[in-house]
Amino acid sequence: MSSLLGLTPDAPQTPQTDAGALIKETSEAEFAQDVIQGSEQTPVIVDFTAPWCGPCKTLIPLLEKHVTAAKGAVKMVKVNIDENQMLASQLRIQSVPTVYAFFQGRPVDGFQGAVPESQVKEFVGKLAKMSGGGVDEAAVEEALTAGQTALDAKDGAAALEAFQAVLMQDETNKAAYAGLASAVALLEGPEAARELIASLEADYADSPEMKSALAAIKLAEESAGLIAELQPLEQRLAADPNDHEAALDLAQALAGMGEKDRAVDTLMASIRLDRDWNEGAARAKLLELFEAFGHADAATKAGRRKLSSLLFS
Repeated sequence: MSSLLGLTPDAPQTPQTDAGALIKETSEAEFAQDVIQGSEQTPVIVDFTAPWCGPCKTLIPLLEKHVTAAKGAVKMVKVNIDENQMLASQLRIQSVPTVYAFFQGRPVDGFQGAVPESQVKEFVGKLAKMSGGGVDEAAVEEALTAGQTALDAKDGAAALEAFQAVLMQDETNKAAYAGLASAVALLEGPEAARELIASLEADYADSPEMKSALAAIKLAEESAGLIAELQPLEQRLAADPNDHEAALDLAQALAGMGEKDRAVDTLMASIRLDRDWNEGAARAKLLELFEAFGHADAATKAGRRKLSSLLFS
């Protein structure tokens, strides 16, 4: 499967740029060359750290990860303040970690303390754009939309290509990994998708986007047998609108076919008739469908509005 995905088991993908050329340690003697001169064309992140600094041990891997992912658009140097006290004093470093960014020989940004990965990613991405590099956000959004459209059309190959294109631009994109898993489920089956997810780092495997993808994969599995029973289920429900079991199965089948609005409306009708049937089974099923559709999906948004209006009316 790795050859199909173009991924290693330790996703995200290993960038083509040699990390050793992008990340290094510097000293007072080399600072001018590594940072002042080195930032003329490419932004340089300077991480002031110390061996005894606990938060530094958390921040450094995050900085290295996103600098490496920028593929040469940003560089990074680390300064041990214990070994370079004069330099730390000249730059008024009062605590570690302290991070400065230099471009064209002057400081342009910075922060202090350990910060969330999302902030590190944003920080590095902003610097990458200064040198004309970084993620093309418009291209990423376009590819994500194309991938979702392909998934909705059950075109696994096109979806796979689109989400791989996203990861070529932004190998930390959680939505792309979730889309990739869904594409693999279409091409190779649910177990292959779960195998892929198990190979990912926890940050990607446990993301909200991946949970939605897993819900969609589960939905497809559970719908497979019911789709063949679509007409009998419709006939049962037409004959008896209080046949809540038929309503649940019909909604499941409709959702598996991609008829999201009809699936939502079928469950809403069941809830209106008896919201407490089987301990609120119709509402629970509706929430499962929302998770599988994705929170940004139009059917989910419309369905949540309808459900809120019904429950609080």
